[in-house]
Amino acid sequence: GDEVIYLSPPWFFYVPMIISNGAKAIRVDFEPPKFELPVDAIEWHITARTRAIIINTPHNPSGRVFTPDELESLADVLHRTHHPVYLISDESYNRILYDGRKHESPVRYYDRSFLIYTYGKTLVAPGQRIGYIAMPPSMPDREELRTALFVAQSITGYAYPNALLQYAMGDLEKASVDVAALQRRRDRIVGALDAMGYETVKPEGTFYVLVRSPLEDDVAFTKLLAKENVYVLPGRLFELPRWFRISLTGNDDMVERALPGFERALDGVRLSKLS
Repeated sequence: GDEVIYLSPPWFFYVPMIISNGAKAIRVDFEPPKFELPVDAIEWHITARTRAIIINTPHNPSGRVFTPDELESLADVLHRTHHPVYLISDESYNRILYDGRKHESPVRYYDRSFLIYTYGKTLVAPGQRIGYIAMPPSMPDREELRTALFVAQSITGYAYPNALLQYAMGDLEKASVDVAALQRRRDRIVGALDAMGYETVKPEGTFYVLVRSPLEDDVAFTKLLAKENVYVLPGRLFELPRWFRISLTGNDDMVERALPGFERALDGVRLSKLS
């Protein structure tokens, strides 16, 4: 059957979505802490059955923002394939960038691309399902694909955004999250956890921070944090055991209240290893 390549660690709904559409999910790992786009590995995994590749920049959960050189290298690989391969570019966090970075869309480099965007992340309201799919004007078979997308949306009516959000589209396009506040929290959390002895991946974008678990069992460590009223997601949800993900969407006071809990949990692990 058809195959879809995805990068691991992924957003945890990619694989169920691929499987539910009758395709086989092909995993390509890219490794912490640098999370460089594994172009050579992607090329190695492309077969005659490959129909699409999903990439996500800025990337959830690593916070990595792919560079123009990386995206151009990926496009070169896709241009060399002997059959059409679509690139599905998840750009949900393209307005949440740190340290003056600019978003570079993979769509600029490859015509057979679908740009996926949601306002839910831009507004730090991830439960709100409002966004769009866009194709470049040069996309081959663009009109046929647009019709197919319309039909697919029509038969999955449960996925429609509510009427209020549809009417608010014009205003949503002008709105954005306070990136300066997110960067301030990122710097505070990463600096504090590094000082405690955690290993962190400083995100270039998104509102997440990856941290290596001091325990082999990342789920067990997230339970220790929960006892301190600190709630994070274990890395194995993202096919990344021994790590966990922190969200920066809480306010500054929540961050300050959480930091002592991180320290107590880490101290508890250290003491248990000594006993």
